Amino acid sequence: MVKNVLLTILQFAAFLIAFAAGNLLPLVNISFLTKWADGTRGFQWDGILLMLAVFVLILLIDAARKRLRTAAPRTIFALLLAAAAGLALKFGFMTFDR
Repeated sequence: MVKNVLLTILQFAAFLIAFAAGNLLPLVNISFLTKWADGTRGFQWDGILLMLAVFVLILLIDAARKRLRTAAPRTIFALLLAAAAGLALKFGFMTFDR
């Protein structure tokens, strides 16, 4: 039980670090920009894409170990929690002044 909680916390940290790293070091530079009267705002998708790549990698490792049924729910929980925390911390959001 304690091992599962620790693994979930480590996966959460890995997803959050991947989300932040993807936005600090844009690999693909996919962004969505909207022009407003007070400036341009946008969202950069690189962090989410990198976080999803780490998610798929973890699920592939769990599938190879034949532990997908027990490990997938906590991996999904860690992904959703990291996505919510990253968006709350405003990772990926950009504002450009005129």
